[in-house]
Amino acid sequence: TLPSIRLVSSALIVLPLTLNVRILTIQHYLKPLSVPHRHMFGPGPSNVPPRILEAGANPVIGHMHPEIFEIMSDIKSGVQYMFQTQNSMTLAVSGTGHTAMECAIFNTVEPGENVLTAVNGIWGERAAEMAERIGARINTIVAPPGGFFTNVEIEQALSKYRPVLFFLAHGESSTGVLHPLDGIGQLCHKYNCLFLVDSVASMGGAPLYMDQQGIDILYTGSQKVLNAPPGTAPISFSERACQKIFNRRTKPVSFFLDLSWLANYWGCDGKPSRIYHHTGPVSAFYSLRESLAVLVEEGVEKSWERHQQVAEYFHAGLENMGLKLFVKEKKARLPTVTTIVAPHGYDWKEITTYIMKTHNLEISGGLGPSVGMVLRVGLMGCNSSKANVDMVLAALKDALKHCHKSKV
Repeated sequence: TLPSIRLVSSALIVLPLTLNVRILTIQHYLKPLSVPHRHMFGPGPSNVPPRILEAGANPVIGHMHPEIFEIMSDIKSGVQYMFQTQNSMTLAVSGTGHTAMECAIFNTVEPGENVLTAVNGIWGERAAEMAERIGARINTIVAPPGGFFTNVEIEQALSKYRPVLFFLAHGESSTGVLHPLDGIGQLCHKYNCLFLVDSVASMGGAPLYMDQQGIDILYTGSQKVLNAPPGTAPISFSERACQKIFNRRTKPVSFFLDLSWLANYWGCDGKPSRIYHHTGPVSAFYSLRESLAVLVEEGVEKSWERHQQVAEYFHAGLENMGLKLFVKEKKARLPTVTTIVAPHGYDWKEITTYIMKTHNLEISGGLGPSVGMVLRVGLMGCNSSKANVDMVLAALKDALKHCHKSKV
């Protein structure tokens, strides 16, 4: 080894440095970055089309520049359209869907308050853990993977636990369930409870009307149907939600996710000037703005219809192959992420690995409670097409032909 000498505050510090490691590191970084093109047909992220990639490559300017505020205003309008809401408290959190989930919970819930989560997959479990970490009292209703809840079951739980917040995943991507929403918001309001909905896997791919369905807090992610890179998470708060948030007894546990600061940065609080809170990811804002433009151009209703038609075509093809769909009830099948019962006698990991290696195509196994039970295929945004369905079906047929099948 050779010594590496640094002078810090007039003190001479000698640090050992391995010459071979140093040379290898330098050689590694002299090579240009190379990322393969891949068919991203798992539960997310999705492929990003050239138009959105190009938008993200625009010059970086200051996160407090007027041009950025104009782009943020465009994003706000696009999210309002996508969510079907008129809420003024509409913005995009700097982070993935988990960040929006924490933003919703951290701002609305105070220590000691009751929270009710609907658990029929991993996202209800995650919401419960987040609320528990900030001192909330956690109550859950649980359905088996692939199942969902009736409004009667939900009302019984609301009456019993009297929560301040009820969490439900509209698109449960770990199990492939699209949960019915009609009537639940009204039930929550009957019991003076806020209705929080996770639509990361469903937004833009299945009908959802925030205002009409009485949803108080709704969030999604940029990397699914929107086909933008991961890193921004649209979110919206109703007036009822804002009344609770801005009349808290205690400050939210997270400064970064404090809605009073985020509202100012996004121009949602009506104040004449914006104060620095954090450095917004401006390149991600460019991409998100462009992805919303793509959705607006197609029309959100047409996007819903396209995803449903492609999903039905895919489901029919799977059944023709003799494969079984994990979600039994057709109305509860998520159009964006399809769960297939793991073929009997096969190792699901071998199937996904073979398809990746042979067809350069990503599909995945289960997540959380569905691990080992399912294969998951996501066809979202620009990936939702019959041509891509045919590609996935061919890859599955090939895998089932060549992967090892046990005789047990």
